[in-house]
Amino acid sequence: MSLSGKKKKLDRSAQDNVYFESYSDVTIHEEMIADKVRTNAYRLGILKNYKAIKGKVVLDVGAGTCVLSIFCVHAGAKKVYAVEASAIAEQAKEIVKLNKMEDKITIIKGTLETAELPENVDVIVSEWMGYALLHESMLNSVLFARDKWLKPGGLMLPSVAALYIAPINEPVAEDRLNFWSTVKDQYGVDMTCMYDFARKCIMMTSEIAVNSVTMEDVLSHPAKFAELDLHTVTTEQLESVKGSFNCECFGSSSVNALCIWFSVTFPGDDKPLVLCTSPFNQETHWKQSILYLDEAFEVAQDTMVAGEITMSPSVKNPRHVCVHLDYSIGEHTNKSKTFSMGDGFPDSE
Repeated sequence: MSLSGKKKKLDRSAQDNVYFESYSDVTIHEEMIADKVRTNAYRLGILKNYKAIKGKVVLDVGAGTCVLSIFCVHAGAKKVYAVEASAIAEQAKEIVKLNKMEDKITIIKGTLETAELPENVDVIVSEWMGYALLHESMLNSVLFARDKWLKPGGLMLPSVAALYIAPINEPVAEDRLNFWSTVKDQYGVDMTCMYDFARKCIMMTSEIAVNSVTMEDVLSHPAKFAELDLHTVTTEQLESVKGSFNCECFGSSSVNALCIWFSVTFPGDDKPLVLCTSPFNQETHWKQSILYLDEAFEVAQDTMVAGEITMSPSVKNPRHVCVHLDYSIGEHTNKSKTFSMGDGFPDSE
């Protein structure tokens, strides 16, 4: 192996270590379990599939505190293998013991890619979704588990994921820009010259922002630009998840950003259960992912916002997601911008 190749391998290992260490603290697990929309959706999605789980063997990928493993036992699982790479695995053992499920749940400390199971499994369950669905790249591990350990005809929970986009008027950014015109009235100092600098800092950033968007801020019906079937999608396809979108604006407003969110679906005999992170639904800890445009565009009813979007792993850190956007808003055509997300998992130099 060349020196550069060895360095790249070490860099990826260091990135993974930082990622797993972030799940060793109580805060992130508190946030996830306190997210009632998320946790109840998984609980009900698992119980809805009790016929496929009862008496069967389950693999929980990235098990964390083992709450999903316990839900699977509630649904009648004969055995659950809970694979967790972070130090929270030690607390998970205590939780399993406290719930008297040591005979049903076996915790395997380590990465999924290095874990060895004593048998193949009938069901794989995982809460793998990151911001904008693909941030953190945990889905790759889920697909590795599927290809290595899932029996033919086995069940993936959730089974389908979808990505959506819509134009928005993001009021927080507008309020921050307009703040500089109010300073003179408050303090007698004219700072209106700060407007352009503030716009460069706030709107012209290439970083994906994560924040709550209200339904009033959304300017059109959403467009679904990608759908992933967890039974068939490949890691190669995750290298470039792309799609097109066409959105007709509801009425007069100003478009200063585009907003991304996702849904995942649990199958069911009667009807599927959908966990959706839309601004039109109850808020989750994922919130929404915001792509700020370099400039705002005035729109009217039926103004078309259209384009193509591509999501891919960062070259510097594959656990980070990058988004490339080619778009047009009404008569403003041939616009493009590339975004990235970094949330404390630093890129290696």
